[in-house]
Amino acid sequence: DTSTTLFGERYRLPFGCAPTGFTRMMHAEGERAVVRATGRAGIPYALSTMSTTSIQDLQTEAPDAAKMFQLYLWKDHDRSRELMALAQQNGYKALILTVDVPVTGNRMRDARYGMAIPPQLNLRTFLDASYRPHWWFDFLTTEPLRFAFAHSESASLGEVMSRLVDPGATIDDLAWMIEAWDGPVIVKGIQTVEDAVKVTAAGADGIILSNHGGRQLDRAPLPLRLVPQVRRELGDDATIMLDTGIMSGADIVAAIAAG
Repeated sequence: DTSTTLFGERYRLPFGCAPTGFTRMMHAEGERAVVRATGRAGIPYALSTMSTTSIQDLQTEAPDAAKMFQLYLWKDHDRSRELMALAQQNGYKALILTVDVPVTGNRMRDARYGMAIPPQLNLRTFLDASYRPHWWFDFLTTEPLRFAFAHSESASLGEVMSRLVDPGATIDDLAWMIEAWDGPVIVKGIQTVEDAVKVTAAGADGIILSNHGGRQLDRAPLPLRLVPQVRRELGDDATIMLDTGIMSGADIVAAIAAG
């Protein structure tokens, strides 16, 4: 039996699709394609604050799919509240607060290639994508790539995040968000046992051990190795999830076995 229960909901498999920013850069269907797939598979999907599909459009695309909303706390806290309320109104089942990006990591590859949002076309990017005609066709014939929740001129991801995200979020911010959200609140980006205990004591309904794919800090701890320690500290009833380093079903089995 591969099913699992999360906050009272039964899912057919013990994993879901994590929030991913700017998904339409990879494929024109973007978040819409992913949420349709998760709906068919009977697993949850988390929509990112940095997505290219709105909360309402995703709900219209797959009204019966299990959806969560991932939030970076914005400097404009009122805007954060608006997004939370909109997700709640559209039936999103849980709020995921990401806390491991007070500032963006130094993404050297992005800097070398001049990665900007929306993407800027130059000779290098043109040549790099020249052997993918389907991508070019989609890029030129579908709606322009843009953030669903933040309109800005062309800028690097670091510049966009520094303008929007509150780098000084504290445990007090978690408290008002728990009060404002009617449902489970999950804290994503926990990297120490101490922080796992702290956010749980503050009222978080679950945690996600994650180092953001290893691209925020070069030497962040491996989340899988933290699982047994956190499980021992929080006990059997705590909701502990894992993000980062999941390359195959064997990694999921290992994570479950570790707690």
